[in-house]
Amino acid sequence: MAETTTRRDPLSPLSYAAGRFAAATRASGGAVRLAELPFLAQLNVRLDPKGPAADAVELALGIPLPLEPNTSVRGGELAALWLGPDEWLIVGPAGTQHGLEARLRAAVDDAAATAAVVDVSAQRTTLLVAGPSAHDLLAHGCPLDLHPRSFGAGRCAQTTLARAQVVLVPRDEHKPGFWVLVRSSFAGYLAEWLLDAASEYGQIRRPVERAGRGAVRRVDADRDLTAGLFADRTAV
Repeated sequence: MAETTTRRDPLSPLSYAAGRFAAATRASGGAVRLAELPFLAQLNVRLDPKGPAADAVELALGIPLPLEPNTSVRGGELAALWLGPDEWLIVGPAGTQHGLEARLRAAVDDAAATAAVVDVSAQRTTLLVAGPSAHDLLAHGCPLDLHPRSFGAGRCAQTTLARAQVVLVPRDEHKPGFWVLVRSSFAGYLAEWLLDAASEYGQIRRPVERAGRGAVRRVDADRDLTAGLFADRTAV
């Protein structure tokens, strides 16, 4: 008898929370929008910004690598985020990481230059926090001044949000909001924090049950899904 296997599509770190993000968005009346942007391509690039590798990588990307601290450059479907004097994070559409990595490695090899190009797409997932109240929501847990005058389009920062380390990137001027890149092992925790912070912008109803003599006890509708949220697991 022939053996068969069933291939399953991979689940993103926050696939379980998609419905709750949508409910929080609806409940806020448009004040905030929460969503996961799963499986974005993410490549860590390290090189000498004054060497031939920089020119080769920029030519392959079609955009320059930002040299000013805490800035970003976007072009087409790609974004280059400054992480350090010789380090950048290249972010692209989901599923493009292998082709993008091969293109950058080939460009560096052709230039006979030295650089490190590493696919780190599985290390983080990305949260979209958008809407006119996105700044106020994130301000509850982020130490940065998030006003567009101080932290608008073209900026980025490695910071903390609710004590979790994140890479924070403002969207463009016409779309208020942020990308929040967080390690997959902290994604569930940060999602719960964002949902709780967003509750002040709307009434998110949760089921309740009676617990003796008329007392009412709140029941988390997703408790079965989140029971293992803080279970020991390998960080990526």
